[in-house]
Amino acid sequence: MICVTGSESKRRLKAFVVLLRDTTWKCGVVERLVVNYLRQQFPHCGSTPTSVKDMLEHFRLHGEEQHRFFEAMERLEKRGIIKIVFKPFSSSDDFNVVSVQGGL
Repeated sequence: MICVTGSESKRRLKAFVVLLRDTTWKCGVVERLVVNYLRQQFPHCGSTPTSVKDMLEHFRLHGEEQHRFFEAMERLEKRGIIKIVFKPFSSSDDFNVVSVQGGL
């Protein structure tokens, strides 16, 4: 079990989540909810950052449920399915953005 301080939980609420891989293979219930939410938010825009605070408000999580939500997000990040970003627009390297060069 992971021990989280008050400042760490406030930091997590300010974070953003980016969907890297669109898969729910071998995921639990909470992990699938997170991936499906990210998938439905921006179906045509691959990796757009979504606020953790917005996700918590959408799922209406409190107490132990909120703790399970953060654990699920950590597992998804460890598996390379999502990326948790604390400074969402710091650099394009955070989102693996590929720029298209050239024109008509």
